[in-house]
Amino acid sequence: MEECLFCKIINGDIPCDKVYEDEYVLAFKDIHPVAKVHVLVVPKIHIKDYNEVNDNNILYISKVQNAIKEVAKICGIKDTGYRVISNTGKDGGQAVPHIHFHLIGGEALGEKII
Repeated sequence: MEECLFCKIINGDIPCDKVYEDEYVLAFKDIHPVAKVHVLVVPKIHIKDYNEVNDNNILYISKVQNAIKEVAKICGIKDTGYRVISNTGKDGGQAVPHIHFHLIGGEALGEKII
């Protein structure tokens, strides 16, 4: 999608602080981190949110899930623990309409999200 912020980042139109990339996935540091480690992991195709995940794009979601483990390893938090969050829709707090996963850690996060 031409107007999607994450699609522009994926296409290289907007720079990012890249942590990981493969054929299916791009992971980059969040510009407004909520923890010492805060990386966004996104599929390289436009999927608006969880409601649009289907048999035609599930491969990308599977690749994202595998990439999250690799990003955690790269960031040094694989063994200490981390949280993965994906927001869907306005009430769910989704700010960018492109499915993405927040990988956060690097410090004790506690039980509550907010």
